[in-house]
Amino acid sequence: MKTNNLSVLLFMFCSYCVIAQHKGNYNQITQDISRQNILTSGNAAIYNPAVQQQIYKVLQPSNVLTIDVKALQNVSATTYTAVFNISQIGPTAEDTNTLMKERINAIKKRLISTGITKNDIAIDVISFVPSYEVEVTKKLFSKTYTEVPKGFELQQNIHIQFAKTSQFEAVLEACAKSEVYNLVKVDYFIENIQAVYKNLQEQLLKLIEDKKAYYNVLGFDLSQYNIAIADDKYCYFPKDFYQSYQAYNSISFDALKTNKTISTAKKQTSYYYQPLTYEKYDVVINPSILEPVVQIGMNIKLLFTPMPKEKKQQPITKTEIDHKYYVISPNGTIDVKELNTKN
Repeated sequence: MKTNNLSVLLFMFCSYCVIAQHKGNYNQITQDISRQNILTSGNAAIYNPAVQQQIYKVLQPSNVLTIDVKALQNVSATTYTAVFNISQIGPTAEDTNTLMKERINAIKKRLISTGITKNDIAIDVISFVPSYEVEVTKKLFSKTYTEVPKGFELQQNIHIQFAKTSQFEAVLEACAKSEVYNLVKVDYFIENIQAVYKNLQEQLLKLIEDKKAYYNVLGFDLSQYNIAIADDKYCYFPKDFYQSYQAYNSISFDALKTNKTISTAKKQTSYYYQPLTYEKYDVVINPSILEPVVQIGMNIKLLFTPMPKEKKQQPITKTEIDHKYYVISPNGTIDVKELNTKN
């Protein structure tokens, strides 16, 4: 009996390990899933209530037509620029500057050996200031505290441009060998962004024509509608989409068995790249991505409202009456005359 229980426990542990390897350490989403569906009979599906509500949304018919199309394109950067901060101190200004030059020249030499040219490296001087310490002078009945310069601190940023992400490892190694570890940022650059916007615009125009044809089949004559338009475009870089989480387990079974005090450990914060998702887009160009990319999007919204119907004017009928006047003379004769009453 004990052997069977042990086998079941081992099987459950192995299954958990396999699932964890596939799922990864990010466990924030699963913590928010309700367990009430698991307790019901049958194979109840765990679903997102927001998505479920969207699926069964009640449609409201209207004679106002809307064409709202969105397109997104994932673009790999043409070049990258990594920025490292270097701080150097020395007893004099000359010594500080010399030590800084030695470190930067060593970095340049290693980078050039990896295929990066001198034109791909730039230096940006941030600050060059003296450092002070307090000197205490003792007198018979008092002490004097005086700030005196003890050295100098020079800070510079080194900008390194490269074309492939595979070169970044060599850049890190070259800087680390000169004790430069402060990576400030990595910038992404696209050579011809206007061509990307042009491509997105063409894709959206095709989609708009398809939707117009769809409405035409349904019996809507769009020539009888007034049109209003709104459009937008945007560009997001990877630095805007890094999110953080902490993956850890704070339970210590050994401490419980030995009745020892549990000491909480420092939890490491991890970061991951979370790009824009595609569920709200009609067109996605280059959807499958392996590395962080620049995401460029464009939206076009058209609003069609029916033209007001023109009221037909009723014809105005005008009745003209000719008036005749009879003039009777003293001798009894009657003379008929028509008078002009139109003026």
